[in-house]
Amino acid sequence: MATASDRTHSIAVFVDLENVVIGSKDAGLGKFDIGVVLARLVEKGNIVVKRAYADWSRFPTEKRAHHEASIDLIDMAGSKLTGKNSADIKMVVDALELGFTKPHIDTFALVTGDSDFSPLVSKLRENDKHIIGVGVKSSTSPHLIENCDEFLLYDDLVRKPKPRKRSGSAKVPKLKQEAFDLLADAIAALHRENKEVMQASLVKDTMRRKQPQFNEEYHGYKSFSKLLEDAEKHKLIRLRKDDRSGTYMVQDASA
Repeated sequence: MATASDRTHSIAVFVDLENVVIGSKDAGLGKFDIGVVLARLVEKGNIVVKRAYADWSRFPTEKRAHHEASIDLIDMAGSKLTGKNSADIKMVVDALELGFTKPHIDTFALVTGDSDFSPLVSKLRENDKHIIGVGVKSSTSPHLIENCDEFLLYDDLVRKPKPRKRSGSAKVPKLKQEAFDLLADAIAALHRENKEVMQASLVKDTMRRKQPQFNEEYHGYKSFSKLLEDAEKHKLIRLRKDDRSGTYMVQDASA
């Protein structure tokens, strides 16, 4: 039986573009990469809303990546004249409106380091929303970090080490190797969420969030259980049957 901690969260992502673009550049992290942020957030649940706020005439090179990520570009034209605060206020109003009108959205990810968003964080938490902050370490307010339920440093996301090579999976067909790689990636993601032993359904849901087109039949398996059993034969995972449900529980072989 799934527990409350296993339920899939519905996430709304709000990006304070100017803050993170400038912060990334000043910190020597290069061009801001929204892709790595979304890749980490999708491990935490289904992203159902994505909005980025800026005077987009000042950030034309950012448009393509955000369009490709299906992010709504909220244009605050003239914010250079009226001050960045106008974009901040619009983002706050939209987040509060969403929080009050869409009860199924239980998690808000605020991509910013600006302490001005601390009152928004407090109000959303007051209304039983889980808050994930994402920001550049050198340009993020400690007060904002402390106020969020959890905070992801952009620096860590872009410097994430490459996954270690798995033993036992050499010389397998390409399609099976792709399935094994995605499986390993999903398990690593669940470990980051402090899950050690996972229901097979949770692992599959995570794989599908990371790669929506995933289908075990495409990779040569009649069922997801068959994929897991093959991965165990290759010493990538360990399996056991749950006594109550009879379904597989999955554990990393190295754990």
